[in-house]
Amino acid sequence: MSLSSVRGQAERVHAPRMLHCEFPLGRPLGRPGDAKFQRGVLRAAFEMLEAPTGPVLLDYPEVILDEQAEQLSCPLPPRHDGDSHPAVEEARGLRAAFERAGESALRSGFGKKLTADTVPDAVAAFIRIADGTPFEDADVPGGDLLAAGHDLRCYYEQAAMQLADHVPAARQTENWIYRQTETGKVIRAAAAAMKEAGVAQPLWFYLMPASQAG
Repeated sequence: MSLSSVRGQAERVHAPRMLHCEFPLGRPLGRPGDAKFQRGVLRAAFEMLEAPTGPVLLDYPEVILDEQAEQLSCPLPPRHDGDSHPAVEEARGLRAAFERAGESALRSGFGKKLTADTVPDAVAAFIRIADGTPFEDADVPGGDLLAAGHDLRCYYEQAAMQLADHVPAARQTENWIYRQTETGKVIRAAAAAMKEAGVAQPLWFYLMPASQAG
């Protein structure tokens, strides 16, 4: 018995029992934090085991639309230090929200190479790359550019979950990070600078989700 998020693939696989759920990718059970809804999905899937023969492919009757085009409403901290780059100050300003998220068990994959103390240093390294410094000379904390980019994304996601007053729709947080925050803009600029400098594609392409490219 399986759950499907892409119907075309489900049709080709011919699994013994497959329940296709038209939900945003990355949310196979539908609504985060909605245990009643998620139990309904699992109940419908397990009920397929009662079919005497397979393959069986059914559609879950409720559809959840992907609302990634809508903007996440998430307040950013005001600036107080005019001498710091706005992205560095922004990252510092989000630390309290990031730490509150940790205290309430809203944890992410943060911590591959960065700590909360080194987040501003990582942002500063991306600023240097965006300004033309070769990434090898940018003094990235932990020495791993992709891991630092991943940690910055997780740091901001964790803070956003504390600052937003609702559970964001799928990929809304990504849009907020890479389209609205100063650090997201810096990461995008760094990736563009690396691409322009002829750096191997995997090193700049994977600095952000593919959905944010372009």
